[in-house]
Amino acid sequence: MIREAALYISPNAGATRLATVKRGYEAVLLERTPGWIHAVVTLADSPYNSDSELEHGRDLTGWMQDKGFISATTPHGDEILFGEASDCEEEASRSSGRAGAAGDAQRLYYRVYDLFPKSPLAGEAMYRAADIQWQLDRQDVQSRPSYKNPDPALRPEIDEDQMEWVRKKFPHTRWADLAAYRMLENKMCGDWLAASKCPEQEAAAYEKYADRYPDSPKAAEAYYNAALRWASVMTIYKGEGKEKKIPEAAERAERDARKALEKNASPEWNAKAQRLLYVVEQHIAIWGSAVE
Repeated sequence: MIREAALYISPNAGATRLATVKRGYEAVLLERTPGWIHAVVTLADSPYNSDSELEHGRDLTGWMQDKGFISATTPHGDEILFGEASDCEEEASRSSGRAGAAGDAQRLYYRVYDLFPKSPLAGEAMYRAADIQWQLDRQDVQSRPSYKNPDPALRPEIDEDQMEWVRKKFPHTRWADLAAYRMLENKMCGDWLAASKCPEQEAAAYEKYADRYPDSPKAAEAYYNAALRWASVMTIYKGEGKEKKIPEAAERAERDARKALEKNASPEWNAKAQRLLYVVEQHIAIWGSAVE
């Protein structure tokens, strides 16, 4: 379904209402009468369960007005579902957006893959569904006091199941690369605590990603993020009395920034990398509050 609809006990708007069918709910068609469809509707607010498989919610059988029902035989059905999902995602991003729009978008994106697995939109739809869940889980994890722990191993992780599913279903694609990039967030520290260990580890994680996925749309960003951390470490080393390590950090920052430029990903990332090169060469502090 691409619209919210009432489910009735019989094909009559005056009949007893059984439930409200939300966008993206699965509905299996049983029969049609003029203006109405008889269907089994699965009431599941998320397309996933803890095993990242289709969640089997409560099934209800009833009647709905024959509007907004998309099946595998609907002409341009994949585009219609994707378009509705995109609209819901945009709605969710607004401060005054419709309640539940993010969940609607997630379910609809999943249905693109579910109903049209061969569609050219299937990979992006699957990634977007997983990414919405990732963002919701991230908000939950970051709200916990333990998230501030500088050691990633000692703080709660964002569930990676759905991102791993994207990698499994669409291996060696940009969607798998994007999923791998998202999962780097679980390797980041909650707080550096003015110590060099965390930014060093984070820089290494970004470098490893960019080297492993050279064709990823996030490769330039990964190299930039690595360079940014090496540039930040230059200042931290001073506070730790490790001035001898500053030249090496500067060299790695410059190298990663130049690699970001080589990707020529976009004018914005090129500009950010050029600015970073400049501040490293000038030894301008970019971390902390010190003013020279």
